[in-house]
Amino acid sequence: MKKILSFGAILFGTTLILGAERAVAQGPAGVGAAAAAQQDSSHSLNPIKWIKKDPKNSDAPANRSDAEKKLTPILQTQGVLPANATAGDACTSFATLDGCLAALHASHNLGVDFRCLRADVTGVHTGTDLSGCKVADGEKARPLNKAIHDLKPDANAKQATKEAEQQAKNDLNGIGG
Repeated sequence: MKKILSFGAILFGTTLILGAERAVAQGPAGVGAAAAAQQDSSHSLNPIKWIKKDPKNSDAPANRSDAEKKLTPILQTQGVLPANATAGDACTSFATLDGCLAALHASHNLGVDFRCLRADVTGVHTGTDLSGCKVADGEKARPLNKAIHDLKPDANAKQATKEAEQQAKNDLNGIGG
């Protein structure tokens, strides 16, 4: 019985010593701890807070609508949009405005029907007659370069995508977006 009690006392004593060492390693919890906590309060451990929020984000619903209104006359002047169309109507099925603009420019640059390209890139096949289009089967969105390759196999799809994306970026920069 004495052996069990002494073993328990040794184990308890070791636990107390190790626990005390851990507490010391964590730093002081007294004077100055509040000041140290305040100095570090500007840095959050939440990774969501690390992402800067841009108030000019052109994909926010209200800002996107404004951007589409500003882009319509510019795109019509460039010949990218017909005179009776608006950027808002053309871009409804696109998740991002820059993706829509890139598809519009690629369509214009390569002479590809925008309705076909839009259906292939967004995966939205409803509400439009696509009987003359070579769109991928199913309603799965595809990258712009693959859609271009399918609709116009003789075109350099990678280069055409790069040019169209740069034109879209230039359009957005032109309106301050």
